[in-house]
Amino acid sequence: MSTPTLVARPPAKEARRALVAGSVGNFIEWYEFGIYGSFATIISTDFFTTAGASDFEALIKTYASFAIAFFFRPVGAAIFGRIGDRIGRRPTLIIVLLLMTGSTALIGVLPNYATLGVMAPILLTLVRILQGLSAGGEFGGAVSIMTEFAPTGKRGSYGSWQSFTVGLGLLAGAGVGALMASLLTAKDLSDWGWRIPFLLALPLGLVALYLRLKLEETPNFQRTVTAETGQAPGVVLQHPSKAETARAILLGIGRLMGWSAAGYTFLVVLPSYLQTSLHATFQAALIATVLANAGFAASIIPSGILSDRWGRRPIMLAGAILITVLAIPLLKILQDPTSPPWLMGAGVFIAGAVVGMMAGPGPAMLSEMFPTTVRYTGLGLSYSIANAVFSGSAGLIITALIASTGNKDIPAYYVMATCIISVFALATLRGSAHKTALRD
Repeated sequence: MSTPTLVARPPAKEARRALVAGSVGNFIEWYEFGIYGSFATIISTDFFTTAGASDFEALIKTYASFAIAFFFRPVGAAIFGRIGDRIGRRPTLIIVLLLMTGSTALIGVLPNYATLGVMAPILLTLVRILQGLSAGGEFGGAVSIMTEFAPTGKRGSYGSWQSFTVGLGLLAGAGVGALMASLLTAKDLSDWGWRIPFLLALPLGLVALYLRLKLEETPNFQRTVTAETGQAPGVVLQHPSKAETARAILLGIGRLMGWSAAGYTFLVVLPSYLQTSLHATFQAALIATVLANAGFAASIIPSGILSDRWGRRPIMLAGAILITVLAIPLLKILQDPTSPPWLMGAGVFIAGAVVGMMAGPGPAMLSEMFPTTVRYTGLGLSYSIANAVFSGSAGLIITALIASTGNKDIPAYYVMATCIISVFALATLRGSAHKTALRD
């Protein structure tokens, strides 16, 4: 493996602009997933409830639609990653943003099952597929511009903003859901109120589009262009084989799977679990989700900064180990009807905060695994496959297993199993990767 080529530090203004432009699109993506998870029980009634079907059956169908979007993420990552590594990060991220914003807003106007019959869930699923394609192209591009603009020694803090906007997006989605639930009657919320949060994606998308249109191409990608045209003879580009790239992607998936599973279990699936398995009210479930996402958001950037000082390995390993140890005790607090509200709130906050310890350094860790020539693709596929398998399926797997076994500890077992595997994968991280320049 050749020595990383030093990259001139970009102007601070351009680095900050890249940080904001990458973050805002990511915020919209995860805002949508937050509101979809928050309103899963209402969406299941509106789009998937048929005569004779139980609430569990409708909810499982809703999460199946949720999972389908995740399984199209790798397709989007492959398509847009290839484009982003060929024509540039900036134009690809603009295309992704337009697709993401339009499909999110479209959910807010789709007719329900009572109006369209079987076409309603089909159309919803098709829109979710479009969202999956766009989401697959978002991560690789957003993290590429954040870390490629970041100076050496600060990639952890820059990359952590990707995860931080995940937390903010999920928190905003849950917060808007809780606000709508408090302002509207249950009937109004079910009839039309749940659509408003999806329509809010339109103004958010316009802001994100403006920011991305003003964005410059990353210095790393510009170097690959000049090197390939012979204008930078001193730059040696790395073109890993397909087998080498595939091995790196598989290792990346292993390092991410605990974060993916724990993040969605605690941050997205939690509202429906509390309602269907523990019989909590809709408002109480959303408040718990807001607290979990607040804990997640609070720990991300500090974890990214610490990873720039101590390395990605110790911070991410600590997060995976803590999740494994704390999963059962935290779940037991929620299951115990005698637990005081403050203890339940503290429990879900801690659960979110521990997940943030993995999410903060995660983007920089992935970026350091791939050279510029395949970085967009490698980042996108590692992240999207991990999320498709271990996040998108989380609600479906957990809900179905609880329904068939009656075991309310399933969420903890699921999280523990994935985090144990991630511990072994994270142990292979090089301790010095955070100190060197990104590879060309």
